[in-house]
Amino acid sequence: MNFLKTVVVFFLFSNYLASQEPIIESKGAQPKTILFIGNSYLYYGDSVHNHFRRMVEEYFIGYDSSSVKSATIGGARLKHHNVERLIKAKAISSIEKFDLVILQGGSGETLTSESRKEFSQFVKKHVQTIRANNSQAALYMTHAYVKPHKKFMDNQIKIIEETYTKVGNENQVLVIPVGIAFDLAYQEQPSIRLHKLDASHPSLLGTYLAACTVFSSIYGKTPVGLKYNYFGAINEKDKKFLQEIAYKATSMYYNN
Repeated sequence: MNFLKTVVVFFLFSNYLASQEPIIESKGAQPKTILFIGNSYLYYGDSVHNHFRRMVEEYFIGYDSSSVKSATIGGARLKHHNVERLIKAKAISSIEKFDLVILQGGSGETLTSESRKEFSQFVKKHVQTIRANNSQAALYMTHAYVKPHKKFMDNQIKIIEETYTKVGNENQVLVIPVGIAFDLAYQEQPSIRLHKLDASHPSLLGTYLAACTVFSSIYGKTPVGLKYNYFGAINEKDKKFLQEIAYKATSMYYNN
């Protein structure tokens, strides 16, 4: 059974790209072995995959969280990753095959029409490679820059969302709306710090929010109520807020 959710998109043309409404068509089983592929957006804050696997370990009794891995290159775009090599049997630890491979693009891959075209090409290439391995693929939607980053732009998240949704639909893969979760969190609580001082990379709270969003997207479960708080480093108020935002973002994006 296919455990991924198929995203069906209806296109309404706007001044930039197409405006989409993602709709969930189907749900299936749960992945056990998972590989995150991306850059520093994944490994800041003790790595998204570490927070994610601790959440899954808490939620699913007996889950072997050592089967969740991450392969990252600082500053990398999708074209820089040798996905075929990474997903070979025992290329990473003793894992024979990854059920799910999550692809995170570079933060600048949605900024120009040329980079969006290249992003689309490499998503297609990597998804074909992943499926040839009898694995499933998903896209990790990145968050937008904030001020005072030199590449900050108003409504950047709209371009990011439209790009990832369009490419996800074209390749019929799950899109994990991390960027939307960041945007929603800032809308509801402008004082929260989800970015580091460089206005690009995620802070610890941003990484925690990303992990909650991945959890909710993959398993179709709410992270609200999970006790995991990074060993007390995240206070109860922030933990609850970020869990709620993650579930709200996925529910809105998947039209649940």
